[in-house]
Amino acid sequence: MSEEQPIIPHREAKSSALRVMADRMNVEPDKLLATLKATVFKGASNEELLTLVVVANTYGLSPLLKELYAFPAKGGGIVPIVSIDGWLRIINDHPQMDGIRTTVEDGPDGLPISCTCEIYRKDRSYPTIATEYYSECKRNTEPWKMAHRMLRHKAIIQCARIAFGFSGIHDEDEGAVIGERPAKGREINTARTVPLDPFAAAPVTILQATESWDTEYTEEEEPNA
Repeated sequence: MSEEQPIIPHREAKSSALRVMADRMNVEPDKLLATLKATVFKGASNEELLTLVVVANTYGLSPLLKELYAFPAKGGGIVPIVSIDGWLRIINDHPQMDGIRTTVEDGPDGLPISCTCEIYRKDRSYPTIATEYYSECKRNTEPWKMAHRMLRHKAIIQCARIAFGFSGIHDEDEGAVIGERPAKGREINTARTVPLDPFAAAPVTILQATESWDTEYTEEEEPNA
């Protein structure tokens, strides 16, 4: 009588953050890594790139569609910036999303005074309401020449944070303010003082990836990113 073989439970391999994103975009992980480093996340270290990939996976954002990109901070590191297209994506993808309304109050000079956003959820009886004021939000940048549009964007983003609890992500204005504040106790790195251009021409060389990113992915062994 043959000896019965013990049953060994199958342990599923843990997918890396990069593989999760690559599978979502239907591309090879190594090709995606090279593309991200040469375009959208150009200039980011491997640790910073990993942070951006995890944020993108958490909110289902596509860096290649310019829904998420990197903004350098003066004190070193990067800030994950979500474009208005990215914010609208995560708002509309939320399973409880049930409608949105914005109302603008204009002043006698034709400029907006405030914008109020209402977001309706299927699981709540009353809408979430947030009002943003032009005097508090306006920045002397090119996009703010379209004052009504920019103030509407700010109201939608702030209301979405309250309604859905989105955290750890910022819009470009917030990223610029954060980038201007050097981290306490850290030397200011003046090499990067302007936003990274997501689709500028790729450099001749790209940052060399660590072994955890460049290792060939297999079903049996994957990096624990």
